[in-house]
Amino acid sequence: MVSPADLAQCRQMIRDGSKTFYTASLLLPQRVCDAARSLYAFCRVADDLVDRSADSRAAVDCLLGRLDRIYRGQPDNEPADRAFADVSSRFAIPREIPEALIEGFAWDAGGRRYDTIGDLHAYAVRVAGTVGAMMSLVMQVRDPQAIARACDLGVAMQLTNIARDVGEDARNGRVYLPLNWLAAAGVAPDEVLSSPAVRPLVKRLLAEADTLYARSLSGIAMLPAACRPSIHAARLLYAEIGREVERNACDSVGQRAVVSTRRKLLGLGQALAHCLAPAPPSLEPAIPQAQFLVDAVALAGAPRLPPRTLDERAQWLTDLFTRLEKQRP
Repeated sequence: MVSPADLAQCRQMIRDGSKTFYTASLLLPQRVCDAARSLYAFCRVADDLVDRSADSRAAVDCLLGRLDRIYRGQPDNEPADRAFADVSSRFAIPREIPEALIEGFAWDAGGRRYDTIGDLHAYAVRVAGTVGAMMSLVMQVRDPQAIARACDLGVAMQLTNIARDVGEDARNGRVYLPLNWLAAAGVAPDEVLSSPAVRPLVKRLLAEADTLYARSLSGIAMLPAACRPSIHAARLLYAEIGREVERNACDSVGQRAVVSTRRKLLGLGQALAHCLAPAPPSLEPAIPQAQFLVDAVALAGAPRLPPRTLDERAQWLTDLFTRLEKQRP
């Protein structure tokens, strides 16, 4: 269903759309890298379709129709759709996850604002926690704790993005900072661009992200060893965006934080070092707003993937003979 040309187009989408994600993806094993880029391509197409449409409701309905055809194994004649159909089938990605992603894009298009940090978590779970969960699945890790931690990482990244883009978003009529935080600071939503009281709120949001970055460490430790450097790199590179915001005195209205190439390379080196350090186990439950994703994965069951290593092939043959023996009269 998916061709090398489809994968090449997905690769170009991530190269053009997210330099940070693209840099981190270079550390992934090729088989996972292709799947990750396929995920990103569909997410990118979905986001752009809703964001650029004059009729966001119609765009959402269109996307849900495309998703329905993807899950029927009849994707539209689009590289991202074919690639995502392949990945969602091979790795048993529950439909609830991309549906939640599309719902988050619809919230964006509708200009929704968030009263509390919990409400903001619900948004971040949809537009980023979903991606974290799907990434865990393509790495063949479905443990509920791992999915919960993957959602933590996705939410942390989204909170970092929000902290960085406060000014840009406000100029486009979007306010993501929790309204009760703004009210407590005496800032009206239409004063975000002019009030210095926004800076402590940006710092507070980064602290919230840092808590989730720390929680994600135990989940990264549950991933295959070959995948950990890339995910550590993504965590460190996104967290570095937050550090850059802090170096700018948390002024994300007057300037936009940019991580230099030097710091990105340093982050890649640190990622390799983090893979050698033991991660403390975490028994923290999923953030409440992400529990439905953890439940969806648990209900979906595991995919039947072809064996890759010699040990896996041997186990596969053993299982096959066992099943055949049980079927004998």
